[in-house]
Amino acid sequence: MIDKTYKLVYSYYHMEKEVIYLGADHAGYALKKKLKSYFDKVGVYYEDLGGKGEKGDDYVDYAFKVASKVAKSKNSKGILICGTGTGMVVATNKIKGIRAAVGYDKYSVVMGRQDNDINVLCLRGRNFSDAENLRLVKIWLKAGFKGGERHRRRLGKIERLGR
Repeated sequence: MIDKTYKLVYSYYHMEKEVIYLGADHAGYALKKKLKSYFDKVGVYYEDLGGKGEKGDDYVDYAFKVASKVAKSKNSKGILICGTGTGMVVATNKIKGIRAAVGYDKYSVVMGRQDNDINVLCLRGRNFSDAENLRLVKIWLKAGFKGGERHRRRLGKIERLGR
């Protein structure tokens, strides 16, 4: 009986806890470190799935790791960083259940969450300020999916397109 109770409590605790999965290639490593520092400071729970800042860090590998985790948990999100954010979006959106977009301004991150229920935010590690990236992350984490028949219908159509 204790084992079952423990498993139930453990499952409930982990179902309710939002996790932010992080990944970055060599071009996004420095920004990822800054995001982790910010998350530690404000108490955001995250898991770093890699990228060590080495030239051999390929964005595809981290896109797959983060997307796979996010796709398995409705209570999680992902943040991926490469040079442009674009490579991460292309790779991440290959995983069923993932809706990723590059965040480049307030409007793109808010509307991405509200209308498209974006569950992975991809950022630029090059030619974009870390302060602006952090601002966009904060906005994205606060924004929520507004739902509604129109947006749910569209997301259903996207899901049926397959991968």
